[in-house]
Amino acid sequence: MIRVSNLTKRYVGRTAVDAISFNVEPGEIVGFLGPNGAGKTTTIRILTGYMPATSGTAVVAGHDIFRDSLKAQQRIGYMPENVPLYDDMRVKEYLRFRALLKGMRGREAKNGIAEAIDLCGLTEMRSKMIGALSKGYRQRVGLADALIHNPDLLILDEPTNGLDPNQIRRVRKLIQQLGLSHTILISTHILSEVEMTCDRVIILDRGKVRAADTPENLIKNLRTAGHISVEVNAAADMAADAIRTIPRVKKVIKESTEGTWTKFTVRAESGADIRESIVALANANHWPLREIHTQGASLEDVFVELTQSPHPD
Repeated sequence: MIRVSNLTKRYVGRTAVDAISFNVEPGEIVGFLGPNGAGKTTTIRILTGYMPATSGTAVVAGHDIFRDSLKAQQRIGYMPENVPLYDDMRVKEYLRFRALLKGMRGREAKNGIAEAIDLCGLTEMRSKMIGALSKGYRQRVGLADALIHNPDLLILDEPTNGLDPNQIRRVRKLIQQLGLSHTILISTHILSEVEMTCDRVIILDRGKVRAADTPENLIKNLRTAGHISVEVNAAADMAADAIRTIPRVKKVIKESTEGTWTKFTVRAESGADIRESIVALANANHWPLREIHTQGASLEDVFVELTQSPHPD
């Protein structure tokens, strides 16, 4: 569905996207992740035809986005981070206007609008003024706009931006439902949503692709071990300094204190199980030990490691 090869976007004195390559297969829901300034939005704007690339190629649904941009755009439904809506129009009126701009007429437009309204749960809001809608319903109108022409590919830029937890849950379910009939590329900062929704993840940092795999494989292959949670009855600073002396310990973080008890999170090198060493240290110092267990790595750990580690390039 998407084929990107050596895509580059340069500005004066800065390279926003640096020769990236990736694929998105038909029927996939792919999370597009990265810190602010990583190049996500620039890449999305190039893919949707809003911005030219400096070099490289990109093909959407078999159409080159530079040589055959109109046909490529007809296969894409795009929802930007800040959905531009006309507050003085009613929902159905706005969607009818957007359908006309997309070249839809008559029964095609009527059916497309009706289906988009139904899919996005806007039936009761169809006659409401857009200016009177909540943030959650405004996001739904933006998504309905992207769906009117039944595109093969949906590109969603921060679709849950500014929503409350209940609204986020509803949007997540809608994306999962849409994934049954569409290919979806979704840019978001909510990593838990990506783990629950996406088949694959592409992580950008400093204009380059740092990883592209399933969330499960990225977590499995994380270079650092999972965290170890430890709670001991000891002076916090003294205990932290002692734990740091254990071989292969990378970091000791004090999480909380409860009376004389202190809880730490300990990070060790990959493949190092230091729990026995911590128990031995506690016994040697006569520290009562109330808790020790491993915490599995998460997609957040993967994201932090890939985007905070120094890179030679």
